[in-house]
Amino acid sequence: MNAAMSTGRIICAGLGPGDPDLISVRSDRAIRAARHIAYFRKAGRQGQARRMVDGMLAPGVIEYAMEYPVTTEIPFDSPDYNRLLSAFYDGWAARLHSLAAQGHEVVVLCEGDPFFYGSFMHLHARLHGVVPVEVIPGIPGMVGCWTATGQPMTWGDDVLTVLMGTLPEADLVRHMQVADALAIMKTGRNLPKVRRALLAAGRLADAWLVERGTMPGQRVARLAEVEAEECPYFAIVLVHGHGRRPVAGGEE
Repeated sequence: MNAAMSTGRIICAGLGPGDPDLISVRSDRAIRAARHIAYFRKAGRQGQARRMVDGMLAPGVIEYAMEYPVTTEIPFDSPDYNRLLSAFYDGWAARLHSLAAQGHEVVVLCEGDPFFYGSFMHLHARLHGVVPVEVIPGIPGMVGCWTATGQPMTWGDDVLTVLMGTLPEADLVRHMQVADALAIMKTGRNLPKVRRALLAAGRLADAWLVERGTMPGQRVARLAEVEAEECPYFAIVLVHGHGRRPVAGGEE
């Protein structure tokens, strides 16, 4: 079945970094008008995406909780991890396809921006060209986090490098040594490894840990002063750039 033959569609609404007030007007409209809502969550949990839209859903909306088969960030090349997630995304892509083929419009909720390391990307790869799919962008979580630090993330010609805490430690060190500004995602239980890598790269003194950025319980602290062995899922390590900028009396 191709997209032209389908009468329904899938809309992925980017929700932004966590604060419901940062949901875009366009996503807000799509969510409030939805009759079918799908969202990712850990088994048995409400889920951050669903929590963000409390009070926004229309009466009688049909909800689809897409529960991850695994919830721990492990090396991306793990065969078991990839096999379980592949089956999970295959199954939900088929289900969403079926709903769209029946003429339904389904709004899929996605924290941050759907095309920036979002789980919806895996569904999009399976549904694009098969049913109509619309993606509404959202503010990436890291943007909310670096705004919480109260200082600019990049200046002038700074190069921003985004890393995953799941990378091997040697790879983290190599990237950290050459980057101007750093945003390190998927920290969690990888926090000790990230801290060691920053220390080896000479960047630990400038690193910040932002937990639950823009959400209740937000915490902003210098990583060197944090003793925890791990941090929440919604946490990012940041190192700000210090590049070229205007100064009093002229340009640096």
